[in-house]
Amino acid sequence: MSHNTFGQLFRMTTWGESHGPAIGCVVDGCPPGISLVAEDIQVHLDKRRPGQSRFTTPRQEPDQVRILSGVFEHPDTGEQVTTGTPISLMIENVDARSKDYSNIAAAYRPGHADFTYDAKYGIRDYRGGGRSSARETACRVAAGAIARKVVGGMNIRAALVQVGPHQIDRENWDWDQVGENPFFSPDPKIVDTWADYLDELRKTGSSCGAIVEVITDGVPAGLGAPVYGKLDQDIASALMSINAVKGVEIGAGFDAASLTGEENADEIRIADGVPQFLSNHAGGILGGISSGQDIVARFAVKPTSSILAPRRTIDRDGNETDISTKGRHDPCVGIRAVPIGEAMMALVLADHFLRHRGQNG
Repeated sequence: MSHNTFGQLFRMTTWGESHGPAIGCVVDGCPPGISLVAEDIQVHLDKRRPGQSRFTTPRQEPDQVRILSGVFEHPDTGEQVTTGTPISLMIENVDARSKDYSNIAAAYRPGHADFTYDAKYGIRDYRGGGRSSARETACRVAAGAIARKVVGGMNIRAALVQVGPHQIDRENWDWDQVGENPFFSPDPKIVDTWADYLDELRKTGSSCGAIVEVITDGVPAGLGAPVYGKLDQDIASALMSINAVKGVEIGAGFDAASLTGEENADEIRIADGVPQFLSNHAGGILGGISSGQDIVARFAVKPTSSILAPRRTIDRDGNETDISTKGRHDPCVGIRAVPIGEAMMALVLADHFLRHRGQNG
C-alpha cells in the first residue's frame, strides 16, 4: 500500500494498523533547534483519546506517545530540541478486541472501506479496519503537534458546529466553552440537545454525521502558491483525507454560489497603515495565497458505518447477507475529528510556511 506520506517540505508518514501492536509516524523536514518533549504532543493526543465520554467509543487507549528519534539535549541550554533529522513517534495499542470483528471477516459493512480495500488489494485487515480505521488519525494529531511548533505564531482552533440536523447558534459562540464540554462545542446551549440526540441514536444502534469548523488566526499574508500549490487546495486535500469526511469548504464555501458579486467581495480599507478587510467570505485565502485574514474551513463527516442496526450487504464470495457490526464505535465520529482537523490544518500551514521561506527568504 502506497501513499502513506503527506506534505512536501514538512512531511508526515504514518504506519500501523488499528489492532496491531502499535501505530506511529515519522515526521521529516522539521527544522532543528525547536524545543520538543513528549508532553508537547500528549496534550493534543489527550483531546482525541477515546473513551472519555459516553458519546465516543469506549475503547480504552491511553495513547501515550514515545519520541524515538530526532531530538537531543542542546549543549548550551540542556533543553531537548529537534535535530533536523526524522522524528519517529510511536503509540502502543493496548485495548484492541479483534474477536469483536469476527462476524465481518468475510462480509462488507455498507458505507465502509471494506469492499474497496478488498477490491483493490485482494486482502484486508478486518480487525477494526486496519489502515482504514480512524485509529490512524492519532498519528496525525501527534505530527500536527510538532507542526504547531513550526508555526508558533499561528493560532489553530476547531469546534463542532453541527451534530446530525442540530446546528449551533453562532451568536452564542464562545471559544472558552470548547474545552468545557465533551463535544468541543462553542455554544453551551446546544450541548444538552446533542446529548439527548446521541443517546437516542445509541439506543437504536445507529449513528450520525457532523460538521467541524477550523479557524486559524495569525497567518501572515503570502502562504500558498499558484497554480497547483494553492493553500486552500492543500487544506481541502488535508481535511478530505480524514476518515469519513465527505465535504470541505473554505470561507463562504457553497453559500458563495448564492451571493452577488457585491456581497461576496471582501472590501478593503486602510487602518493605521495596514490593509483591513471588511468581511471574510474568502476564508482568508485569495488566489490560493493567504491574505492575512483568519483562515476558515469546514468539513462534513458522514455517520459511522459500523452500526448495530442490521444492513443488507454481500460477502467476499458474492453471497447476499445481512450485517450488524458489534464492537466499540463512536456514534458520531465528528466529535473526535475536532483535534484531527486542527492537526491537518497545522501540517498544511507548516509545510507552506517552510515552502514560502524557501522561495521568499
